[in-house]
Amino acid sequence: ISPRPLGLAPAGAGAGPSRIGAMSSGSGSGPVGATAASLAVREPVVAVAEPAPAPAQPYRITTLHPRTYNEARTIGERFRDGMPVIMNLTEMDDADAKRLVDFAAGLSFGLRGSIERVTAKVFLLSPQNVDVTAEDKARIREGGFFNQS
Repeated sequence: ISPRPLGLAPAGAGAGPSRIGAMSSGSGSGPVGATAASLAVREPVVAVAEPAPAPAQPYRITTLHPRTYNEARTIGERFRDGMPVIMNLTEMDDADAKRLVDFAAGLSFGLRGSIERVTAKVFLLSPQNVDVTAEDKARIREGGFFNQS
């Protein structure tokens, strides 16, 4: 018994020759010489559509002012629950702020959300199905969003 190349029907499955190496013209052997009739017929792959985004709903934005990296968990939990999160890192030292931004970038990537820099040390994390309006983003830049959590 010789191994069967992928894409060819097993012996006797098609209308063609019973041996994989046989050709209709009789010249040649192996899978290259196989007739089209001996190739297996495969069903097309059906693409699965992603679910439609949820209709626009009002959202609450959580504003957090972390002081240490240990507060990353709170940011992750709020974001995972579907809330947009404003991270105001002005009260953190630069090393911890960088770690927290790296964490938030991975979080938003992993959960298919987005992260935007609003100012030098203020970032907006938006979950996948939440679109923060341009009006709200302008308010965030101006500092008009207060802690709504």
